[in-house]
Amino acid sequence: MSSFSNPHYMYLFDLRNGKKKLGYGESPEDALEILRIRLSEAEMAEILPEQFEKINQRRLQEYAHLLG
Repeated sequence: MSSFSNPHYMYLFDLRNGKKKLGYGESPEDALEILRIRLSEAEMAEILPEQFEKINQRRLQEYAHLLG
């Protein structure tokens, strides 16, 4: 079965420095696991996993200035 059959969403996770980190996945937990593949341990330590916002891809540009 293709991974495209399961919907994926975008999540903005708060960082300790006040910025946000963009992740995507079927759930917030899935998005964090995907970020874990891409980021170093130090970068992952900056993410506050319980503080996130699910966003629509069309609204991503509104948040671009907050990404870190």
